[in-house]
Amino acid sequence: MSSHIRRIAVCTGGGDAPGLNAVIRAVVIAAANRGWECYGIRDGFNGILFPERYPEGGVFRLTRERVRGIGHLGGTILGTTNKGNPLHFPMKMQDGTTKDVDLSGEILEYFARKEIDALVSIGGDGSLTIANALHKKGLRVVGVPKTIDNDLDKTFTTFGFDTAVAFATECLDRLHSTAESHQRVMVVEVMGRYAGWIALHAGIAGSAHAILIPEIPFDVDKVAAKIRDRDAEGRMYSLVMVAEGAEPIDGHREVLAPAEIGHAERLGGVGEQVARVLADRTGKDVRVVVLGHLLRGGSPTSFDRLAAMRFGTAAVRALDEGQSGIMVALGFPNVNYVALEEVAGRMKAVPLDSDTLQTGRDVGICFGD
Repeated sequence: MSSHIRRIAVCTGGGDAPGLNAVIRAVVIAAANRGWECYGIRDGFNGILFPERYPEGGVFRLTRERVRGIGHLGGTILGTTNKGNPLHFPMKMQDGTTKDVDLSGEILEYFARKEIDALVSIGGDGSLTIANALHKKGLRVVGVPKTIDNDLDKTFTTFGFDTAVAFATECLDRLHSTAESHQRVMVVEVMGRYAGWIALHAGIAGSAHAILIPEIPFDVDKVAAKIRDRDAEGRMYSLVMVAEGAEPIDGHREVLAPAEIGHAERLGGVGEQVARVLADRTGKDVRVVVLGHLLRGGSPTSFDRLAAMRFGTAAVRALDEGQSGIMVALGFPNVNYVALEEVAGRMKAVPLDSDTLQTGRDVGICFGD
């Protein structure tokens, strides 16, 4: 496939992550340097599907001036959403029921009518699955991997992950002093969905004493034993890092809201569950800190800014080379191209034989097993 591009569009979908604006800026500048026009779609594909929601337009021109000075900012100037997959959009029927409707035809018709030649889709597994479906229907698409959870397959890391880990580590640093002062146990719950990358990396970097991740079903009695051992050694406080998707060996994953049409289940609450049991087993004062969406906000680290810019410019280069149906992936030393087919619907979990996990075990961290 040759280039023949005059106009491209860019969208951001799923949860926000530090570095999104850096990708947008890189795409716009790299496209402008090739003489291409660039357009931004608001809130995933909602700007196309529901333009009436946006008085200033659901799709707007992105110029050098529009993206000047945004590379260091958190969030996304395009907005984003993790509700309403356009391939399975929840629509209320006349009889009051809700039904999945495929609205991809409206997206394809819009691109054809506006003579937009290609799409750069920035997102996680859900967004890239949508991008792959649009590619199969004939739209030229390049995906950019985005998630603080780092759970996308076929890429060494995703932008936003380093920033989330850095912030979670800083929080652990602060909690060490207050926990030691009061001889408390601090349970820190972090995001990550069904993968434990944030908890593992931040937990080790921040010297947590126990780390609970989804990949290793945990026995809370072993965590309690770790805390009692520390007390016996005169170390009267402990920090327990818990990924939101962690689950006990004899229990179930904690869910704040079940899955519904157009929206995945919402995880959370495992920190409170672990804290209650630890307080009972140890007799200690146990407090819970849920970092939640704090991990998504703020300026990206220098690593994430550079990764985002590398991804954005690589996406434009890929389109210029005639590529479609691929995701740009971070490798060493270069950004690689991976077929969306190999990424969509797949999750990258923490390998149980990973060097990072073994590092934690070698320095005495309890993983609840």
